[in-house]
Amino acid sequence: QVRVVESGGGLVQPGGSLRLSCVISGINFKIYAVDWYRQAPGQSRALVARITSEGSTEYVDSVEGRFTISRNNAWNTAYLQMSNLISEDTAVYLCHVKSWGRDFWGQGTQVTVSQ
Repeated sequence: QVRVVESGGGLVQPGGSLRLSCVISGINFKIYAVDWYRQAPGQSRALVARITSEGSTEYVDSVEGRFTISRNNAWNTAYLQMSNLISEDTAVYLCHVKSWGRDFWGQGTQVTVSQ
């Protein structure tokens, strides 16, 4: 059974930082790409960052230079380090992996950027 669990969200002031974690169990973690998405109120779910099994990364333009995605295959964990946060980054952040043609999502973790 595949399980995806995010953590690390919270309330942070503009300019602050947070690190999100995503633990994925039930698959051979190291061979899969992992994505971070976010969904703001009233908006569609949108891809934020991706890391391949080889460690290559890509980012949406709005977070390039501020967010860093990484992975630790020994711990079956992917991370999203977020810096210089702005109010527009407020959203539920979700971790995603696709295995055997199926999409697996976590429950999400709320990130709120506010004074």
